Amino acid sequence: MTSFRELMAAFPTGVAVLTTFDLDDTPWGMTISSVCSVSMEPPTLLVCVRNGSPTLDALLRRGSFTVNLLHHAARPVAELFCSGDPDRFSRVAWERPSLGGPHLLFDAHAVADCIVSHTQEVGTHVVVFGSVRDVTHRSAQEPLLYGKRQYAAWPASA
Repeated sequence: MTSFRELMAAFPTGVAVLTTFDLDDTPWGMTISSVCSVSMEPPTLLVCVRNGSPTLDALLRRGSFTVNLLHHAARPVAELFCSGDPDRFSRVAWERPSLGGPHLLFDAHAVADCIVSHTQEVGTHVVVFGSVRDVTHRSAQEPLLYGKRQYAAWPASA
């Protein structure tokens, strides 16, 4: 019998870096693959973050966050932000927007700045619903994908 973990590993998804600032303006961030569009009107998305994550704690205190959708050449950034490296923000170019968390300047093909509208604890994670306030398109590069425990680029169409 296939485990739930194996089932989800076989489901490819996009890769993003969730970012926010704490109340002292320290940037926080982590690689995520649990991002979902909830509604177009009003524009809302959700992210799933592990309970106990310092990024989740900062996000909930701040009440805002950014989803940086990574492009196919940003695999090193995806790996950096899931490594726990405390100096990760000194190793990437980023800027501070007027709302949300750091924008990854050269690694995201698009970013969405959000205000927390609702949260729901489910098992080991918290589902955070974000009201999308601003979207920025940074490049036309193809998205970074993750599935079967591997990173890949969006395949070229036939």
